[in-house]
Amino acid sequence: MIKTEKSYPERRLRGVLEELSCGCHRFLSLSDKDQGHSSRTRLDRERLKSCMRELESMGQQAKSLRAQVKRHTVRDKLRLCQNFLQKLRFLADEPQHSIPDVFIWMMSNNKRIAYARVPSKDLLFSIVEEELGKDCAKVKTLFLKLPGKRGFGSAGWTVQAKLELYLWLGLSKQRKDFLCGLPCGFEEVKAAQGLGLHSFPPISLVYTKKQAFQLRAHMYQARSLFAADSSGLSDPFARVFFINQSQCTEVLNETLCPTWDQMLVFDNLELYGEAHELRDDPPIIVIEIYDQDSMGKADFMGRTFAKPLVKMADEAYCPPRFPPQLEYYQIYRGNATAGDLLAAFELLQIGPSGKADLPPINGPVDMDRGPIMPVPVGIRPVLSKYRVEVLFWGLRDLKRVNLAQVDRPRVDIECAGKGVQSSLIHNYKKNPNFNTLVKWFEVDLPENELLHPPLNIRVVDCRAFGRYTLVGSHAVSSLRRFIYRPPDRSAPNWNTTVRLLRGCHRLRNEGPSSHPTGEVVVSMEPEVPVKKLETMVKLDATSDAVVKVDVAEDEKERKKKKKKGPSEEPEEEEPDESMLDWWSKYFASIDTMKEQLRQHETSGIDLEEKEEVDSTEGLKGPMKSKEKSRASKEEKKKKNQSLGPGQGSETPEKKKAKIDELKVYPKELESEFDNFEDWLHTFNLLRGKTGDDEDGSTEEERIVGRFKGSLCVYKVPLPEDVSREAGYDPTYGMFQGIPSNDPINVLVRIYVVRATDLHPADINGKADPYIAIKLGKTDIRDKENYISKQLNPVFGKSFDIEASFPMESMLTVAVYDWDLVGTDDLIGETKIDLENRFYSKHRATCGIAQTYSIHGYNIWRDPMKPSQILTRLCKEGKVDGPHFGPHGRVKVANRVFTGPSEIEDENGQRKPTDEHVALSALRHWEDIPRVGCRLVPEHVETRPLLNPDKPGIEQGRLELWVDMFPMDMPAPGTPLDISPRKPKKYELRVIVWNTDEVVLEDDDFFTGEKSSDIFVRGWLKGQQEDKQDTDVHYHSLTGEGNFNWRYLFPFDYLAAEEKIVMSKKESMFSWDETEYKIPARLTLQIWDADHFSADDFLGAIELDLNRFPRGAKTAKQCTMEMATGEVDVPLVSIFKQKRVKGWWPLLARNENDEFELTGKVEAELHLLTAEEAEKNPVGLARNEPDPLEKPNRPDTSFIWFLNPLKSARYFLWHTYRWLLFKLLLLLLLLLLLALFLYSLPGYLAKKILGA
Repeated sequence: MIKTEKSYPERRLRGVLEELSCGCHRFLSLSDKDQGHSSRTRLDRERLKSCMRELESMGQQAKSLRAQVKRHTVRDKLRLCQNFLQKLRFLADEPQHSIPDVFIWMMSNNKRIAYARVPSKDLLFSIVEEELGKDCAKVKTLFLKLPGKRGFGSAGWTVQAKLELYLWLGLSKQRKDFLCGLPCGFEEVKAAQGLGLHSFPPISLVYTKKQAFQLRAHMYQARSLFAADSSGLSDPFARVFFINQSQCTEVLNETLCPTWDQMLVFDNLELYGEAHELRDDPPIIVIEIYDQDSMGKADFMGRTFAKPLVKMADEAYCPPRFPPQLEYYQIYRGNATAGDLLAAFELLQIGPSGKADLPPINGPVDMDRGPIMPVPVGIRPVLSKYRVEVLFWGLRDLKRVNLAQVDRPRVDIECAGKGVQSSLIHNYKKNPNFNTLVKWFEVDLPENELLHPPLNIRVVDCRAFGRYTLVGSHAVSSLRRFIYRPPDRSAPNWNTTVRLLRGCHRLRNEGPSSHPTGEVVVSMEPEVPVKKLETMVKLDATSDAVVKVDVAEDEKERKKKKKKGPSEEPEEEEPDESMLDWWSKYFASIDTMKEQLRQHETSGIDLEEKEEVDSTEGLKGPMKSKEKSRASKEEKKKKNQSLGPGQGSETPEKKKAKIDELKVYPKELESEFDNFEDWLHTFNLLRGKTGDDEDGSTEEERIVGRFKGSLCVYKVPLPEDVSREAGYDPTYGMFQGIPSNDPINVLVRIYVVRATDLHPADINGKADPYIAIKLGKTDIRDKENYISKQLNPVFGKSFDIEASFPMESMLTVAVYDWDLVGTDDLIGETKIDLENRFYSKHRATCGIAQTYSIHGYNIWRDPMKPSQILTRLCKEGKVDGPHFGPHGRVKVANRVFTGPSEIEDENGQRKPTDEHVALSALRHWEDIPRVGCRLVPEHVETRPLLNPDKPGIEQGRLELWVDMFPMDMPAPGTPLDISPRKPKKYELRVIVWNTDEVVLEDDDFFTGEKSSDIFVRGWLKGQQEDKQDTDVHYHSLTGEGNFNWRYLFPFDYLAAEEKIVMSKKESMFSWDETEYKIPARLTLQIWDADHFSADDFLGAIELDLNRFPRGAKTAKQCTMEMATGEVDVPLVSIFKQKRVKGWWPLLARNENDEFELTGKVEAELHLLTAEEAEKNPVGLARNEPDPLEKPNRPDTSFIWFLNPLKSARYFLWHTYRWLLFKLLLLLLLLLLLALFLYSLPGYLAKKILGA
């Protein structure tokens, strides 16, 4: 259904999958009942379990696959379904046959000379029809083959004998049914009656009902036959077998597409059985094709089978069944196909009145060829006289034949027995093109295009003494694409030139408002130069095409800025065109291509869903789809309203209009423009198979060269309109206006952009790729500029080569892997036929740019201006025009194009020009009647890299484009600079001022109080080994830390890709540095310093320098949500802001793996270019120059073991002040008491003694 392009193949596939899943379910339910059968062996039981398992999973897979079948996935799903089919066939085959197979031997003098083997499962009888063997109780035609080793290879393909057998294999109790399948109308001849002998099969059968028939085999033609002779041709004849008769057609010499046009009549054929049985199931006809050899027996070339169309005596010989139509029958040689046979077969019953009732054999016997009857008029196709014009352009890449080089080749064209020879190329090495370009021959071809015979192209080398050696041949199987069809006279493109001139005259007189009848006005939107555009997304020179922030977010951000006023943040600069380069254009185009692919995929899926709704729900479907579209429109409206006035869906368009783009093709340019075979075709010449040993060789290996030319097939006489055209040259026939094929010198300029997904060539899983280019004798190897350890290298190279067409026209661009020791390995290569591109009407020499510019990144590359190109195309195509009018208008044929009429030069001066409007006409050249075709735009093509040692496996992809400039034309300018952007050197200065609310980790040894010894660590991603730490703020009790510490991070930055570029050796054994591209991200971490154990990590934040949340003004305003994105915080880029200061939260994961706030840091980020940093140097940490002040830290921040008195004072005084007062007072009291007690005895003694 897919091949014949019938509608809705996906519905049929869904139906098949539904059937399969239902069938699997039915099998499982039947097997469950049958599982416990007593006669089953263990093998049977296990096999049944296995089958049930497989079918259960297959049923489930089929069900899920059915839901996935869509129009754009139907081919992929069909491949998966074929896997189901293979699995089912494998499961159906018995692993162990319980009944031996049936052998039929043909004996001669007690020698076994041929045999046939019939599988017994095909003959088993069963009462249940589904279980019946496919050949049981049927008359089967068997072909006997040679036994043993003789039966292998080409010798075994020939049939030794043909048998018609009736076979039946069944149980003894079913033997009464053994004759049930035989054709009716027979009597049994039984053996002499004996005891119990009556039930045995009869000795023979005598048919009382016989039918007499005549077979007419209408052998018209064969095509694309096997080349059996060393000349690459054959001398074919056909042998037709039917029942027990055979006849041969005549032998036609030296052809692979014989037109026998012969009717073979088989008389007096006796067929047995009922008439209706013979009508529905006639015997098979076998047709074998042989190659006649003058010495020895004929070689077998192939075989096919056919069933005749049966006409019974009581039927009338009239439409629709009769006369039979010619049909194509596939010819097989072994298992391989070996051509087609175009024939018809009819089996006519001879009635009671004899052959008089048969349709008469019309037409005279062809006495020129002997007593040969041609195919009758009703069956033979209606022939018309056609003229085949052949354009002989040249031969390319001819390989050696029998070790000798091809020096004097010639091309022979043959079709339906007629043909023409090209002129001789006298010196193939010097000039491989032909002198005489166009030749023709006339031939009778069928009116029905499907019955056209193939056209054969043979290349022979004319050697000494009149010898001819076949170089190679090509069979054009279908002439359909070369048939000329005269255009419809009623179409507008047959307007006369007078009418167009009149229209143009009126245009000049009446001004731009009036349009003559038949004119089509193509209005082009004037594209204002880049400087004047006020775009919504403003780009800096460094961040050109890659704006990854969502547009809606960007708008919101800008609105907030406007509300806050211009005083807070400086306005972003207008983009300067001088800052944009080719890569800006390239990256913008890549984004456009990805967007287009995404839209294409989504639209395809939407269409599928809509179709399904339509098919399943009938009339309700369209209503629903309308509702959907209405809903989607409403959504769009809402979006536009939310964006604010003037900032709706136009914004992306404005953004894109900012940078001129080129077309990026994700495939080869040839596949987009039909291989550039608009008038010059390339035919691969294949080596003739002279033996079957070459059957395994691929077509690539058999290619021995290429013939360049073309064909034009048309009925004679030629329509007068064509021959009456102005400048019609009868020597060129239909190939009017083709260029000369004389050698021409061309400057070929190859731009290689980059390679992607290269196959690894080194053991480390990487490659060191470099470019190698070969064109004719020029071989360029850019070995010095290899890119180390890269599978996606950016080359950005251009190469200029001077070449001479046609001798040097095959360009090879290869990617090699550089190796220090040994030869470099080929990763992959791609080949481009430059000649077809150069001469193509699609003008693939230099792509047409989107806009015309005389300066800047989008400067016009072609040495010819758009107006000159347009004038030349009109002249070559004999088109009226171009007529340039005022106000940016141009008229070509009956099309009027409008566009800008002024251009801005480097100084900003505006000048009048016709180039813009000429370019708009070129970009719509396909709209021009009669000669219009799509012109190749400015582009980059993506070509697959292939390796001859790994055929068919893509080794990567290469992005490039090729420009070609004839040397006899004005010289082109200097090559476009597409060298990879050099990363710009920057210095990031980060000042860590303070921290706050840092979690307290340590417990005090003396007091048990919580504190932390805080320090801050920072680095840029990819430079972890160059991390920088602040000094330690000891014993912070509140989580506050003061640092005034400066980090310095120098780095190289690639603005287009928003990546930091760094080069370093992978290991100490690496030969050179590897380049890495890393996102620009700054990491700040907060740690707790420990003296006798590892430092404790407290929290961190990672800031993407291109888009990070703006810092809070105070520590209080700084929240955790700023980092998690839960709060809508304006995003800033350090590359635009240059200087940012604020507070940022530091986060860490807790035991539940959830983020928690562990501190806040106040930092200042300042970005400078390397030049600015050199002019204003600063010191690291708090060093000179421009030192930072020392932090004003409280006295708690100290080292206890360096100042113990200070520690003691702080610990004891601050914490235990009142306790100390109390202790001191108690101590004084105790001292007084002690003194009192000490002095009391003496005092008392004094008193007593009265001293």
